[in-house]
Amino acid sequence: MTKVKELLKSATLAWLITCAWSVNANASGFGIFTQGAAALGQANSVVAHPEGPSALFFNPALINQLTGTQMEAGTTLIFPQRQFRDPGGDTTTTRDTLFFPSTFYLTHALNNDVGLGLAVFNPFGLSTDWGGEWSGRYLATKSEIQTYNINPALSYRVLPDVSIAAGLDILLLDATLESKIASTAIGIPGPLFDVAQKFSGSGSGIGYNVGLLWNITDDLSLGASYRSEVKIDIDGDFSTDISPQKTPGNTSITLPQQVFAGISYRVSEHFGMEAGMRWEDWSSFNQLKLNLPGVSSVVYPRDWHDTFAINLGGKYRLGNWYSVSAGYLYGLNPVPDQTFEPSIPDANTHLFCVGGEAQVNKLKISLGYGYQLQEERTKSTNSYGAIANGSYNADLHLLGISMGWKF
Repeated sequence: MTKVKELLKSATLAWLITCAWSVNANASGFGIFTQGAAALGQANSVVAHPEGPSALFFNPALINQLTGTQMEAGTTLIFPQRQFRDPGGDTTTTRDTLFFPSTFYLTHALNNDVGLGLAVFNPFGLSTDWGGEWSGRYLATKSEIQTYNINPALSYRVLPDVSIAAGLDILLLDATLESKIASTAIGIPGPLFDVAQKFSGSGSGIGYNVGLLWNITDDLSLGASYRSEVKIDIDGDFSTDISPQKTPGNTSITLPQQVFAGISYRVSEHFGMEAGMRWEDWSSFNQLKLNLPGVSSVVYPRDWHDTFAINLGGKYRLGNWYSVSAGYLYGLNPVPDQTFEPSIPDANTHLFCVGGEAQVNKLKISLGYGYQLQEERTKSTNSYGAIANGSYNADLHLLGISMGWKF
């Protein structure tokens, strides 16, 4: 029995290195950018002009444009569908799952020059669930990660047309990673069967963010913001369905630094447009080091690279109470071919968005819809071997709703 336990530890180590932190999302890597319905309706082209308190996520320098005390809460319903086709033509589709990353924003204008804000949102996460019987089950069956960012911020108008901002990112992380391993691979004699294995862990980290807004003219503005990388140390437990014993383990992950930028132009009294970009330093995810008691630490490469996205959006106001919006985003993915695998079958993406907004006295209701289409991606034999070779396709439907109140 002792020998089996040691073999299980070794198998666990190899499995966790393969699967850990491979969680799919609706953006590059496992970042989440559905942080407000009004922003979603414009494909997140809201870095240089304010769309209410959600400016705390996209560019906190914008909160100087908000008067009084304002609050916004919302969520985005995400319906993903991913399909795998092996070389023989057999297909596997991920299980139907609904995700709903949510947001809460609160801003307060101390005076004409100083604004305060507090944001709570999910900056990274979502999951992939292929089920337990598909051909790639020895790489991944289900991978899930959730993060929560508590983000206080302050904005200051340093010149009549220039504002700057700074904030603190307090990140909390929870993860559950599941896979299977063949009994023969861990030295269990007898008929071949699959062993289900699961790792659950959590951790926290601290970073910062800054923002800049320059109102070049009454109609033209330039905005930019930056979020630092955040290192999170994760402690957790590993378990299998053949033993009640849990094995403690720990690892760490560095979430990437991000840059947002945009230029906004008010074409007329009722119509405005913004073009922008996003950069993410996913090269911070170059390796994974896992430690288990009684087993040497092992380093496994990820070798992700930096990515860019470009977006364009516009909003047209119909009178004083209703507006419509639309936008498009094209984003590159950070996963190279040599480390591409099914728990995060990321690919270059196209995001098409529409939205609407209604203002009734102090209440504002925003709706946004996005259809995300990922380009086909093919896995061939790479760092993860010949398992789950084939083509991967995905699309997602995103429905956002936010409600804002001005006190």
